[in-house]
Amino acid sequence: MKVLLLYFLFINVLVFIFAGYDKSQARKNNRRIPEKTLFLMAFTGGSPGLLTAMLLFKHKTSKTSFIIKFTLILAVQIALIIAFYTYKK
Repeated sequence: MKVLLLYFLFINVLVFIFAGYDKSQARKNNRRIPEKTLFLMAFTGGSPGLLTAMLLFKHKTSKTSFIIKFTLILAVQIALIIAFYTYKK
């Protein structure tokens, strides 16, 4: 369990840093982090970190397609958590 918690801490900090870096690069019109990378990191447990970065940096909050895809990732994760805890009983 400790390893899992460390993993989630690591992936959330990493995706937060990546999203902040992407926002910085966007302001400078430089090369960006691909959305696929941010989505993959979010899907593998980094959703809270990406959501925090989106709100704090106001990053990708006006891009509807990004919001929809991110919401779908959150919905899948929530469904998996509910299924896990329902099955566990």
